[in-house]
Amino acid sequence: MSTRADQRTPARPSAHGKPRLAAAPRAAMRVLLIEDDAMIAQGLQTALRQGGFAVDWMRDGKGAAAALQTTAFDVVLLDLGLPDRDGIDVLRELRRRADATPVIILTARDEIQHRIAGLDAGADDYIVKPFDLDEVTARIRSVLRRAAGRGDPSIRHGELRLDPVARTVERGKVPVNLSAHEFAVLEALLQRPGAVLSRAQLEDRLYGWNEQIGSNAIEVYIHGLRRKLGSDAIRTLRGVGYFVPKA
Repeated sequence: MSTRADQRTPARPSAHGKPRLAAAPRAAMRVLLIEDDAMIAQGLQTALRQGGFAVDWMRDGKGAAAALQTTAFDVVLLDLGLPDRDGIDVLRELRRRADATPVIILTARDEIQHRIAGLDAGADDYIVKPFDLDEVTARIRSVLRRAAGRGDPSIRHGELRLDPVARTVERGKVPVNLSAHEFAVLEALLQRPGAVLSRAQLEDRLYGWNEQIGSNAIEVYIHGLRRKLGSDAIRTLRGVGYFVPKA
């Protein structure tokens, strides 16, 4: 068994031809939760993981700043009332580095001036506590769609249609029953047709820090997807990773 704390070296993109190797050292849908309240954090982690996100949790601004400089995330959930520094300072530091990672503020500060300050500091959305967990996941999906330039939440590829909200997949309008991990792998691959994602990148899609990973877990999920979607649905670039052919 290994853990997500293992360090891996990202592969380089190819200069020519297809498929191309994905440049980023991880797949999509990784969330950094910055929240000092353990009860709130635990509830959010459970809801987000059920929604298909990999979640890493930091309790304070210092740890969050270090994580943001060493790990690539797709979205940040940021509390403002952190024990060691204000969340607005964490956000401003992120934007000063020209880091455009989407940030959603989660805070008890509900005055209009606080909302304005958060949005002007570079936040992409602002949610006041107490909040509904389903609304948080919906806001995350909305922010990610905007960042990707997509309006329709569904991902369509040939005869496949994946709905990240309903967590359903159809092949030629026929429902396909996938496990949660199979769904996550397929979603990551469909978001970047033609791009090769390594096993490490796909593990990043499924697991947070220090979670145990079976040595052949990704291979098992790929095998299951090919069995359900067809042997040519997902291709292997030997020694590199997996990709969905461009439609």
